[in-house]
Amino acid sequence: MKSKFKYTYSHMDVLLADPKNPLSHSKREAQLELIHACLRSIEQNPNPTLAQWEIISDIVNFMETLLEMGEVQDPDDLIGDAVAALAKAGNRHLTQQVPIRFDGKDLTTIRGVIEDYAMVGEHLSARTMITAHRLTEKRVNDILAGKCKPDNMAFV
Repeated sequence: MKSKFKYTYSHMDVLLADPKNPLSHSKREAQLELIHACLRSIEQNPNPTLAQWEIISDIVNFMETLLEMGEVQDPDDLIGDAVAALAKAGNRHLTQQVPIRFDGKDLTTIRGVIEDYAMVGEHLSARTMITAHRLTEKRVNDILAGKCKPDNMAFV
């Protein structure tokens, strides 16, 4: 049965991705520009969009996938703190009907995860990054389809 969810990368993309070298510098920079623009909007825009929050959430989910794959370590549980920060911002937005925002401590946490994402992008192979991207999309799609683990969160 074919999935109703669309994936950014195909299985063929995984197979064709460079197993030794990172994604191109231009691709990584374009991703980081988008991520930083979304975070800036959440910080400064009077009405940041849910789509901007979702892009930040995707980066945290991606780092969580890399952790599950054993590609990164997180001895201080920065990723867990970022998940909590996303949940807090999402809950506040939904329950209080206020623009989606991070408080000061949570903003620092999110920035730290984004910095870590930038660093791993410079070192992990394109194949590893694309594999992680596919696994992240699968996990998020499963959550949205109701196939949640007890600790998964979804804001729709």
